[in-house]
Amino acid sequence: MNKILKTLLIWLPSLIITLFFIPNALDKILNSNQTDKIVANSTIMIATGIFLLISTALFLYNRTTLIGTTLLALYMTFIVFIHMYKGKPYEVTILIVMATIFASYIRKPEIFLPDKKIKKD
Repeated sequence: MNKILKTLLIWLPSLIITLFFIPNALDKILNSNQTDKIVANSTIMIATGIFLLISTALFLYNRTTLIGTTLLALYMTFIVFIHMYKGKPYEVTILIVMATIFASYIRKPEIFLPDKKIKKD
């Protein structure tokens, strides 16, 4: 029972992050003609949605967690700068960047500390 609970708690932050990125990606793909965005080109919106879906899949797959985390964090950092430029609130987007990195660290701390031995139960 402890092992199941531990696995659930390790994966919970990643699942919550996924619940943000997947609907965001699907919205960009299905509603690509949004005019209130900084880029009004529907092709770019669809490509961004596909990028988010691929990055989220890489984030969830254990062997590519670091690549997915990097792509998602860079994307959200770019969104932070866009929000700052447009004068929109950007604090939540900064928290999403931090939560993405934190969720990755919870699942695989050894990719952030490669020189140290991490005790696994």
